Amino acid sequence: MENVYRKEVNFKMANVKNAKKKIKQIAKTTKNNEMLKSTVKNSIKNTDKAVLAGDKERAEKELKLAIKSLDNAKSKGLVHRNKVDREKSRLTKKVNSMETK
Repeated sequence: MENVYRKEVNFKMANVKNAKKKIKQIAKTTKNNEMLKSTVKNSIKNTDKAVLAGDKERAEKELKLAIKSLDNAKSKGLVHRNKVDREKSRLTKKVNSMETK
């Protein structure tokens, strides 16, 4: 008798044609999603670096790229809409506060 509380997970290749295709599709979308998430993270970091460096022009340019990548991730459902709005707001405040200095 098999123990129902301790099941081993076996990752076997699919036998059915459409299941094999689905595995390929999932791998492709996962790769694209990871790339988009890393683009979002890098654009946020680049904006922060420009703000810390005190380069107003570069900060504004990086802010535009960050907002674009955040909105793209939001439209695909990779990042929650509230988080996107929060990040955009924080980055914009940082860049706008550079003018007063």
